[in-house]
Amino acid sequence: MGCIASTPKDAGGNRRRPASIGELSVYVPGFRIPKPVDFSQALGDQLSKNLVERLSALRTRIVVMAGQEAPTVTRTRRRSATQHGGSTLADLHQALEDYLPVLLGLVKDGSQLQHNIQFVWVNQEDEAEETSMSNAWYEVLSVLHLMAVLSLSQANLLLLPRTSADGYQPKVSEESRRASVDIFLKAAGYLDCAVRHVLPHLPAALSRRDLPVDLAEGVLRALCLQALGQTVDIQLGMAIDSAKATLAVKRRLACEMVKYWQQVLLQNLLP
Repeated sequence: MGCIASTPKDAGGNRRRPASIGELSVYVPGFRIPKPVDFSQALGDQLSKNLVERLSALRTRIVVMAGQEAPTVTRTRRRSATQHGGSTLADLHQALEDYLPVLLGLVKDGSQLQHNIQFVWVNQEDEAEETSMSNAWYEVLSVLHLMAVLSLSQANLLLLPRTSADGYQPKVSEESRRASVDIFLKAAGYLDCAVRHVLPHLPAALSRRDLPVDLAEGVLRALCLQALGQTVDIQLGMAIDSAKATLAVKRRLACEMVKYWQQVLLQNLLP
């Protein structure tokens, strides 16, 4: 027995193929972007000049790109998925991927980077919401959160229908929907890593009192479940559109989707 069951029939008594579920909309939290940090002043005597310069260059690239891209994405949540928009987000995501392993290497080896530098991040939608901490794990947490938000933005662009020049109803291609599934899984992976492997390194009192709301454990968990739920939602939509998908497959996906959304609601209700 499945979660849902229906046998739609037309006037002649024949089963009809369900219609497409149509356009999907992805919830994307506000961007948290970093402010500049002077690594040379804090680490000049503790790390090699080359390493300090590399760290500085990688982070400065993120600061510049995030400062340019975040306002644009925020103002144009509903814009068409243009090559420029998609590629710019991908470039910023790549910059974060280049920075993260270098940052983790220094944090894990007991470097003075962990407590000697004040890392400052600000919510792009509310500049008054600025958080500064002299803990490098906070920097790691912020980077993972930004990578997840960028992934959600990329998925949203893929799922926005392109305007059709021939007058037909705009429709998101199956290729774009399949690509968005992989991106949702990446976003969920970043958030799960943040909860399981980064938050435990922050003092419990610090995590509860000083972290911004966007980085609270409950919020990160809920966002992770949302990403997984939308992944299943898209797969259900593709199964509904597919003549080859069995009713059992559709019911299983529907059950999974309900489970994830119920967990998201539960996370949002808990303190």
